[in-house]
Amino acid sequence: MVEKMTCFCKLPAVRMHQALGLVVAGSISVAPADDAKAAETRSYSSPPFTAYQSQYSDALLGSDQYQKPFWNLHDSLGLPKWLSLTLEQRTRYESLAGTFRANSRGGDQQIALQTDVWLEARVNAFRIGTEFLDARALSADSGSGVNNTHANTADFLQAYLAWSEQNWFYSGLGTEVIAGRQTLNFGSRRLVARNAFRNTINSFTGVRIRVLDYDTWQFNAFFTQPVLRLPTASADIIDDRQQFDQEDPRTFFSGGFLEFFNIGYGINSEIYLYHLDEGDSPRNQSRNRRYFTPGTRFYRKPAKAAFDFQFEVIGQFGTVRSSAAAGNGRDLEHAAWSEHFDTGYTFDLPWAPRLAFQYDYASGDQNPNDTQDQRFDPLFGARRFEFGPTGIYGVFSRSNISSPGLLLNFSPLPAVKAFVNHRAFWLAEAADQFTTAGLQDRSGRLGSYLGQQLEVNARWDFNSSLNFEAGYAHLFKGKFLEQAAGAPNPRDSDYFYVQSQFRF
Repeated sequence: MVEKMTCFCKLPAVRMHQALGLVVAGSISVAPADDAKAAETRSYSSPPFTAYQSQYSDALLGSDQYQKPFWNLHDSLGLPKWLSLTLEQRTRYESLAGTFRANSRGGDQQIALQTDVWLEARVNAFRIGTEFLDARALSADSGSGVNNTHANTADFLQAYLAWSEQNWFYSGLGTEVIAGRQTLNFGSRRLVARNAFRNTINSFTGVRIRVLDYDTWQFNAFFTQPVLRLPTASADIIDDRQQFDQEDPRTFFSGGFLEFFNIGYGINSEIYLYHLDEGDSPRNQSRNRRYFTPGTRFYRKPAKAAFDFQFEVIGQFGTVRSSAAAGNGRDLEHAAWSEHFDTGYTFDLPWAPRLAFQYDYASGDQNPNDTQDQRFDPLFGARRFEFGPTGIYGVFSRSNISSPGLLLNFSPLPAVKAFVNHRAFWLAEAADQFTTAGLQDRSGRLGSYLGQQLEVNARWDFNSSLNFEAGYAHLFKGKFLEQAAGAPNPRDSDYFYVQSQFRF
């Protein structure tokens, strides 16, 4: 039994979701008849382990991807259908033993709290909504290196007005326009993402236009200003000082993203171009990044007893200042690139194991003393899903890196998902900076080997309202992390976290 959308669309809702790569398991099965009655049984995607209910419903595709929370405010309060109100709360305890950052010592621990409220009203084709996020870092102190990726106290993540039409002028095209403060999530999420593991979430203010041909392609165009999370000083963040976020008045982020569905043999493709024009402002002394970032991706989604793959290559060119120091006017010519490749196979066995090989590369600066810059900039992307947990850990990022790895996913129970991931890491350029640690050997004599990382993770969905997750990562430090100037104690790093997610 397949439900169709209430419009003159070309595809049923479930098939459209599959074409867009949005549904992990979106099929609908019918149980054997009992007293001449058939019962529907659906299977749903697992939502990210973060505040995400504002993303559950797609104005053009419907809302059958994620299951409604078992306990929910809408039903409990008897709210009308045109009004949505949700509450989500995530609590994470994380511990780090053995630091890796320059001029640091010992370990750290933190309790990261993320509380989110989303409210949206719908009138015909129009929607008006707001999302309020409170992200805090408890138990942090002056030695924790806290910044505005860990905490952003009591602020508006989204505040938007939207219009959508599933069959614009009977053309078979879905069209949507969103104006105001909003989050963005495109493609592989390597360059533009609504953050999941990180405690704070990127947002942008501007206009996004989306056009969807349900069985063929989708195009997104946007023109925005990134939102600055305030305050930025560590002392203010530790003291839970509240200051409303503001758009960066001299920085603009825009682009176009075109997707093609099932171009053959179950393969999907994307092509995109982003433009970042960054200027100094009173609250943001920047490196004046002025980049064009084109890229393309081809992928085939995992399926039982089948091979899957993903290949993405990204270029980047423009100019960037040699530093963010006030008054610095020295521009460097910027030309960088990055690529990702993975291929996997899902076995038709109990626990549905999938074994995959991964490789990531992001260029580094070849000569720190010349007028050229080749270090790849990941813009507003996410990294947890490939390089390990972030939070107070976050060892690796998509910048000056070369990393092969093996990943094993499995599901011992329908409500339990787990993985084991092992990766090795080298600097792409030995004389360039290892950005996340702030370490550099300009001579390059220490070599490029950073070490290896082993990560294990398990998630249990008690029901659609309550989820639990735990993970552990061990960093086997290589020569560079042990001996670079400013490197901390050479002991390996151990990171552990446990978290719960409540949706209501």
